[in-house]
Amino acid sequence: MKKLALAGALAFGLTVAAGKPLIAWLGREKYRQRAYEDAPQTHQAKTGTPTMGGLLFVTAPAVALALAPSPATLSFAVLMGGMAAIGFVDDLAAIRKARNRGLRARTKFGLTALVGAAFLALTAKGSRPGTLLLGPGRTPGWVWYPLSLAAILGTTHAVNLTDGLDGLAGGTVLPPLAVLTVLALRAGQNDAAVFDVATAGAVLGFLVYNRHPAKVFMGDTGSLALGGALAGGAIVIGAQLLLPLIGGVFAAEALSVIMQVASFKLTKRRIFRMSPLHHHFELGGWPETRVTSRFWLASAALSGLGLALAART
Repeated sequence: MKKLALAGALAFGLTVAAGKPLIAWLGREKYRQRAYEDAPQTHQAKTGTPTMGGLLFVTAPAVALALAPSPATLSFAVLMGGMAAIGFVDDLAAIRKARNRGLRARTKFGLTALVGAAFLALTAKGSRPGTLLLGPGRTPGWVWYPLSLAAILGTTHAVNLTDGLDGLAGGTVLPPLAVLTVLALRAGQNDAAVFDVATAGAVLGFLVYNRHPAKVFMGDTGSLALGGALAGGAIVIGAQLLLPLIGGVFAAEALSVIMQVASFKLTKRRIFRMSPLHHHFELGGWPETRVTSRFWLASAALSGLGLALAART
């Protein structure tokens, strides 16, 4: 438990300490957010805020590797770092184009799939027996690999879609990370627990600067990294099937986009005022802070339900 506390404290402290100089550097380099043209009008005021603050999340794998060096933490670092690198290139492309459009969707999807596959290869090679539900040693490879890759891709891109309001993605990811920490300890995956806690500490440190009104945004650099960390934390303990529940807010955000696009293409009608789902509530008159706080509460409730369900397995 002391190592867990140290991991969280170190990641939090390093993130807070690095925050101000990073934000200043991002501002000098003109790495600034440009609001989507079709976003709610209130978001136009966010244009010009420094982005790519997700670079701060590098503290999580650094702390985890320092405190718990192992093949498991190395595989986490590969996953989180690889996703962050893809997000960084995407953010940089969007800034240089002077539009909030970076890599093509198929390109981003393909690159995240490659990083996910590399993580799975490393994880399967160093797998341990006694995982929670669907570990590589307990599940046929033809089931485990596709299911785990789907978990990585789905979670990564769902967190990416959720990152649209100040503090929304960061605060929403904390309850699922807490659940994964508890389950990792129960499964004897202490290195995974250290990584989960370090990631949570880095997120808390980032929220010091990302809470409303945000001084910096995480960008795809951060959202893809967080999605990868969440999926990876579930996969190593065999909790892939629990992700749609404890990450239910992210699932709802992604599902709202799928439903909106499908409905408009088939019927020319929209189900929501705007997707992802958080925009629907904004256009319904909810202030940004209310949307964020309600989504945080929903994430906490769903995570609690998931923990209770896992306790019975």
